[in-house]
Amino acid sequence: MSLSLTPLQEKQLIERSRKGDVAAFDKLVRRYERTVYNVAYRLSGSQDDASDIAQEAFVRAWNNLKSFRGEAQFSTWIHRIVTNVFLDDRKKKRSRPTTSLDESVELDENSITRQFEDSAPGPAAMMEGEERRLILEKAILTLPEAQRVMIVMYHNQGLAYEEIAELTQLPIGTVKSRLNRARLALRDRLGKVAELFGIHESPSLQ
Repeated sequence: MSLSLTPLQEKQLIERSRKGDVAAFDKLVRRYERTVYNVAYRLSGSQDDASDIAQEAFVRAWNNLKSFRGEAQFSTWIHRIVTNVFLDDRKKKRSRPTTSLDESVELDENSITRQFEDSAPGPAAMMEGEERRLILEKAILTLPEAQRVMIVMYHNQGLAYEEIAELTQLPIGTVKSRLNRARLALRDRLGKVAELFGIHESPSLQ
């Protein structure tokens, strides 16, 4: 179970960790270990790879804590490290052919929103929301790696086009076209169960 921390407690742990306090950093790891693993799994689609990526991400975080200035939230910073670890690992494994996603695909970028709004907070609605989440995650995992990465970085992590372009070292135009292609593919995967999302075309991503 993840460790629950108040913003003040987290800030104090970060400061102590930056000074070399291993025990303080261990608490940060406990706070974010599940989140980091989930991001790594969504990116890689493999439990084994996700575990390795998560472990390496925390190692990098520890080694680079002095560069964390608090200009962004710690959660955002650690998410970017996870993404970088995944992309580095992907480069090492880039011996197999990949599908080109450079074609320009027109799709309203607002057709898939970053947050799913559940207006009914009761137990039944919570169960339905969990069902939708599981279906959505399974659909994302069926996407080709390049498409899955775009969906996760933009919709799950909330990264801007410019940030994705910087991380992937791709032109912004290529990022947009790949993301649009990924949206179309995901919409196709969810076509038969669209009613579970209360929509008929594009899913909302959490």
